[in-house]
Amino acid sequence: MPAPARGMAAACVAMLLSACASVQDGPAPAASVPVAAAPTSPPAGMQYLYGSGEAAALSTQAYRALTSYAAAQVKARPTDSVVLAEGTALDMPAFTPCGYKPFAAVFDVDETVMLNTGFEYYDARSGKGYDAAAWDAWEKTGEGAVEAVPGAALALRELRAMGVAVIFNTNRSTANADATVRAIRAAGLGDAVHGQTLFLNGDDAMGSAKDGRRATIAAKYCVIAMGGDQLGDFSDLFNRDKPAPATRRAATMQPLIARLWGNGWFVLPNPVYGSGLKGGFDDIFPLDKRWALPASKEAN
Repeated sequence: MPAPARGMAAACVAMLLSACASVQDGPAPAASVPVAAAPTSPPAGMQYLYGSGEAAALSTQAYRALTSYAAAQVKARPTDSVVLAEGTALDMPAFTPCGYKPFAAVFDVDETVMLNTGFEYYDARSGKGYDAAAWDAWEKTGEGAVEAVPGAALALRELRAMGVAVIFNTNRSTANADATVRAIRAAGLGDAVHGQTLFLNGDDAMGSAKDGRRATIAAKYCVIAMGGDQLGDFSDLFNRDKPAPATRRAATMQPLIARLWGNGWFVLPNPVYGSGLKGGFDDIFPLDKRWALPASKEAN
């Protein structure tokens, strides 16, 4: 139960006990508020992302594919970038033209190139769930407890060696820009300069939406690859009007969008948090794809 709900429940118990005491003309016993037990192990998603060899293999695989793709694009000099043009739609996408602009690859930061290992340890141990004030404190002070996503540091070095600018587009706060620069450097991901190779939430009036920042980047660079762990790291159109999970999933598989995965757009695994973690049974499991144990088996 969330903390506010626990507080309300405790208050109701105290009121009931007080009422009973006045009827019995005796003192009310002290209300006992149950204390949640500390988690004995991290959630499954954290075990996978921060601890498993499978997650390390997946991200390394994604970054190997990205650098190979980028190398081919540098040689080919594409006509268009992989950033969707302003005003386009997912069912008929158009892209920002490259011209002779210098090459760039654009990356989200958190759980794309950098693991927030220290914060997620705190989150798992506390069992409190996401707290904006705690996250802000982490942005300001957490640089000593971050690490690179497996495969990311090598990939970014290889991209820079090809002459491809590495640009970060993250929803970390612009108020904490200096601390984010330090964290990126501490993770072994190289240097970033706010407003040049680092773009943050608060740099424009669009808040957490990233399309405006992407447009700013694409106006200066020929973006040949993008990496992220959320669909919003590629286009805000995926999250427009808060679509149902099935609608959002279908949008990724439209023919002209589907061809981009591994071909300019590269997704990293994140089962811990984000816009993909939503939906009830009816959202996730189609009626024609459900199964139950046969009655003859249940009887045994």
